[in-house]
Amino acid sequence: MIVIKIIMNVIPGKHLEMMQTLLSMIEPTAKEAGCISYGIFCDIEDKNHFCLLQEWETREYLDHHIASHRFGILLGTKALLREPLEIQIHTVSHSEGIDAIHGARKKQTKMSPIDRQRNLIE
Repeated sequence: MIVIKIIMNVIPGKHLEMMQTLLSMIEPTAKEAGCISYGIFCDIEDKNHFCLLQEWETREYLDHHIASHRFGILLGTKALLREPLEIQIHTVSHSEGIDAIHGARKKQTKMSPIDRQRNLIE
């Protein structure tokens, strides 16, 4: 799985324009071949900070999306930004679910208070 994270710091007063652009991209991008998920997040402390997270099945699907007109529109939002887009692409080779959480919590509760204290120090 490939995850792309895009951070956007929008010029004050351009928040609504950016939001409309991003919202118009959700449905069509989510329907693209290989798109697992597509989410837009807004910082609760600063409405001018957005984070776009996308998950893709393979790098090839992501590359096809990056070459698309729709991604070009995203790149074209630079006139709305205080600074250039921050883009990170992560290749995920392994992921875990809730079972990993349950396992870690069981381990923690089985530790003695002294072991737990040592874990906190390390």
